[in-house]
Amino acid sequence: MIEYKLIRSARISIGAYIRKGVVEVRAPFFYSADEIDEFVASKQEWISHNLAESKEQEIKRNNFSLTYGSEITYRGSVYTISGELNRKSGFVDTSLYVPPNLSPEQIRLHCINLLKMHAEVLFEKIACECVGKMLVLPSDFNISNATRSWGRCSSKKSIRISWLLIMADDDLIEYVIVHELAHLIEFNHSAQFWTIVEHYIPDYKNRKARLRLLQEKLMFENWDA
Repeated sequence: MIEYKLIRSARISIGAYIRKGVVEVRAPFFYSADEIDEFVASKQEWISHNLAESKEQEIKRNNFSLTYGSEITYRGSVYTISGELNRKSGFVDTSLYVPPNLSPEQIRLHCINLLKMHAEVLFEKIACECVGKMLVLPSDFNISNATRSWGRCSSKKSIRISWLLIMADDDLIEYVIVHELAHLIEFNHSAQFWTIVEHYIPDYKNRKARLRLLQEKLMFENWDA
């Protein structure tokens, strides 16, 4: 029998998930232990396949490292990390300048802080432009540390966009922000919702596909702050 972590909650269905090499089963309170075991057994092939992939991802994430000479993506372009004295940190031409003599972990954290700073400014600018076009207004707009989703709109109309999106091209950032703002009109993923998105982003399907490529790349990298 596959080992799993059981999480019970006031949900109505049971589901299996793989989180960082661990099998999570989320079940309603009324499901018995036997019913949960039976469900897990029925999903054994799927779990085994995805568990192997997840463990491989974790190994690569744990081995992820940034050093001088490593490449980093910012707004869809690739920059080479460089450490030079008397150079202000930032993106110049095809280089990302950071302080010299940093350890790999210090470089990683420095890059995260720098990318977050740029994300906050750029996302707010694009969001203001989109709000003007769509004539909607979120109650709050901020960046988040989310790694499993690009954006989120809460029932209280608060929008959060993952800072990791700063690695994507500007048109992909625009798509995610429009997507979340569209939830202020349709708080679901119905046909009507996608009609709204398509009105403002006619090629949204293409942009979604390109975002998936970035998401697949990030699965093997560790950007936890």
